[in-house]
Amino acid sequence: MPIVAQSTETTDWVSRFADEVIEESERRAPGKPVVVASGLSPSGPIHLGNLREVMTPHLVADEIRRRGYEVRHLISWDDYDRYRKVPNGVEGTDASWAEHIGKPLTSVPAPVGSPYPNWAEHFKAAMVASLAELGVEFDGISQTAQYTSGVYREQILHAMKHRGDIDAILDQYRTKKAPPKKQQQKAVDAAELEAEAGSGAAEEDDGSSGSAGYFPYKPFCGSCGKDLTTVTAYDDDTTELTYVCTEDGFTETVLLSEFNRGKLVWKVDWPMRWAYEGVIFEPSGVDHSSPGSSFQVGGQIVGIFGGERPIGPMYAFVGISGMAKMSSSKGGVPTPADALQIMEPQLLRWLYARRRPNQSFKIAFDQEIQRLYDEWDKLDGKVADGSALPADIAAHSRAVRTAAGELPRTPRPMAYRTLASVADITAGDEDQSLRILSELDPANPLSTLDEVRPRLDKAEAWINTHVPADQRTIVRDEPDTDLLKSLDEAAQQSLRLLSDGLADHWSLDGLTHLVYGVPKVQAGFPADATPKELPPEIKASQRSFFALLYHLLVGRDTGPRLPTLLLAVGQERVRRLLGE
Repeated sequence: MPIVAQSTETTDWVSRFADEVIEESERRAPGKPVVVASGLSPSGPIHLGNLREVMTPHLVADEIRRRGYEVRHLISWDDYDRYRKVPNGVEGTDASWAEHIGKPLTSVPAPVGSPYPNWAEHFKAAMVASLAELGVEFDGISQTAQYTSGVYREQILHAMKHRGDIDAILDQYRTKKAPPKKQQQKAVDAAELEAEAGSGAAEEDDGSSGSAGYFPYKPFCGSCGKDLTTVTAYDDDTTELTYVCTEDGFTETVLLSEFNRGKLVWKVDWPMRWAYEGVIFEPSGVDHSSPGSSFQVGGQIVGIFGGERPIGPMYAFVGISGMAKMSSSKGGVPTPADALQIMEPQLLRWLYARRRPNQSFKIAFDQEIQRLYDEWDKLDGKVADGSALPADIAAHSRAVRTAAGELPRTPRPMAYRTLASVADITAGDEDQSLRILSELDPANPLSTLDEVRPRLDKAEAWINTHVPADQRTIVRDEPDTDLLKSLDEAAQQSLRLLSDGLADHWSLDGLTHLVYGVPKVQAGFPADATPKELPPEIKASQRSFFALLYHLLVGRDTGPRLPTLLLAVGQERVRRLLGE
């Protein structure tokens, strides 16, 4: 479908999708709220890859709201999916949890020590809290509530009546000629990915196939509560259904028109919901793009329910610096709550807003987070002075505000790397932190640490949870006398030049000028000489000087930025450690 161009020069991928969604909504459901959707399975920790399933439609929905339209962003909690496997890395679980495999997620006990009533609610809670912090407005729909209250009864009966048509669609993919081995492996990989996806994909089969034929519906056993059942008989006129459980042999005959303990299989359930909710826009992961995947098959099955497949992009995976692809069932993967512990919501929103959905990107939990924050602060400055590019302005706007208003932000956003260094050096001591941060800019000192919160708290959390102990900064208690005695005259002179200039340069900018200027002055150049005015060997002299200072102050070759480190240590202690 053609995309309607925006007249504004700040058109970005979000605006273009908003154009398309508005046009499609007016075609399909004129005068009604625009419906966009996401699906999340609380089968384990809902990770940052799953968050793209929410952020993509959220950003589009928010743009549509900004234009004055009514929008519903549905998040379908697929909590009536079967419990497939026990995730690794979830505290309070062990092999005994395997006895619950096959039950609905809402029928599985929560991990030990959880305050929530079941497995699904435990993992939903953290995501709900994170979405609130991120400013994501949504309507949550529990599929357990929908199915067990009979909301989908007519849709289930309709699917059972048209099971032959559904089976024929699915059979197009079951009977395909076996592909070459390489393609087979790709299909296996895609199937495994789909089983890990956030949008439901938890059924391993297409339905109940036995001697009575194919059925797109799975009852949960009345004895063991699991979905290891096979429908053995069904009467379309009376809706009488008989099933047998392969787990314990339990058999039961019920009237499907009154029975609420079961669900449509995933590849039928998803398109049924598209039609039921009138979904216009819903993205799908790359795992749904392969032939026979639920999004592709759903596009055919949805017509049986009188609906159309939503429009929406395929979104790429989200990675983590230093980690492999995320999988919620494998455990140990960072969640939105983990990210929000170390970064402000604006930064996390920006990471999802600035890349088109089909572009993969990484979220940093390592040292790279400091560079990302530098990049964000630079953009913030460009937006403020009007020099940012239109697409960057749009991404920035989507990061800092929603249609409902501005997200809370740090009143005085000092550099993240500076705050992290201070938190590292002071071990979180508030009095020391306030002293150091106030000395960064003596002309405009801080009156309280609240001015740099929550960014300071995020930086401190990063230092405490993601920086290895051997990389933490520990300032020496006593001078390194052996090293000081071994220094030649040039090295001793460099330390004297630094000590002599401390009092007059005691600010972040002043100390930056001083530490970079000492090697220049020693070589006979002005302290403010630019790199173009200096020979290449000056850089080598600066590196040697910096390494010497780090050894004398913290006993290592490297550390926090020297101006920040000097401020943290304090003039008197610096002079003592430099041998005065």
